[in-house]
Amino acid sequence: MNRRLQWDIFCKVIDNFGDIGVCWRLSADLASRGHRVRLWLDDARALGWMAPAGCPGVQVLPWAQPLALDAAGLAESPGDVLVEAFGCEIAPEFIAACAQLARERGQKPVWINLEYLSAESYVERSHAMPSPVLRGPAAGWTKWFFYPGFTPQTGGLLREENLPARQAAFNRAGWLAAHGVAWSGEKLVSLFCYEPPALAQWLGQLAQAGLEGQAVRLLVAAGRAEHAVKAHFESKKDFQPASDGRQLLSISYLPLLTQTGFDELLWACDLNFVRGEDSAVRALWAGKPFVWQIYPQDDGAQWPKLDAFLDMLSAPRPLRDFHRLWNGDGQGHLPTPDLARWGQAARAARARLQQQDDLVSCLLQFVRKNR
Repeated sequence: MNRRLQWDIFCKVIDNFGDIGVCWRLSADLASRGHRVRLWLDDARALGWMAPAGCPGVQVLPWAQPLALDAAGLAESPGDVLVEAFGCEIAPEFIAACAQLARERGQKPVWINLEYLSAESYVERSHAMPSPVLRGPAAGWTKWFFYPGFTPQTGGLLREENLPARQAAFNRAGWLAAHGVAWSGEKLVSLFCYEPPALAQWLGQLAQAGLEGQAVRLLVAAGRAEHAVKAHFESKKDFQPASDGRQLLSISYLPLLTQTGFDELLWACDLNFVRGEDSAVRALWAGKPFVWQIYPQDDGAQWPKLDAFLDMLSAPRPLRDFHRLWNGDGQGHLPTPDLARWGQAARAARARLQQQDDLVSCLLQFVRKNR
């Protein structure tokens, strides 16, 4: 698509930063390809540490009531593409203004409902399905359901064009030193989680046996992971050394990281623990062994979603068992990580997914087809 498009992306920040994280990566990727983005957020505070430098071509606007349409310059630059992220509904006054502008210029915007990521089979069936708008100022328009996913029959995954080059140029030792991590060759494990039921067992396992017989430095992300680990050791008072007296576990607590810094954390580590949608995809692109804590839901909907993800990954049985226990399904002993096999599964999935179009490329193709 040669012409620069104006995108309006709407996002309600629910919790845990995954929604704003995905929307910011999407906005920045579109801008890097020459498009313009107005990102409407009801709470933009996380961008202060997630993307402090902003991004040329991305304008962050408050999703207040009512919207400041004049300040957004909507009349001068009508939206070509409207995106409501994760089931949020675009502000009605914005739709009314867009409908008026569409009548004046004779062209409707492409309206996309960007859905949550899943490897479940319904994604292929539901992707790119139309939903006619029957009432209101946009009656007669079509809203399209767009599903990210892991097969060519879905909308793909967020993957910036320069991501492989960035990873190839990454300097592990330099990054660790720059972030104040005193590293002396231990295995590095990142921890970005909620409050997994098996956390205490995992910390004890590392303290007693390390990882593959080597000492471990645990790099703990700020926020809920940090609070969970500190709460554990406040109750335990100190580390329990291995049976031979060696101190096999040491911990570094990290500050809040930018999105670029989080990618680099995953590249630096030998094993990554991630949570939610955005970080699971970044762990895949890192190509390192990883364990995913899926967002828990009251109705148990996370379990088929987790199973489908592990099927996509062709996860070996011990990795599947680790995921189930880590996510709170039953009780038992966490399997000993097999970094070689778990990493092989991650890299094979990455290689396969890199052959598919990424999410932004799929969106651009879809918009071209439906304009």
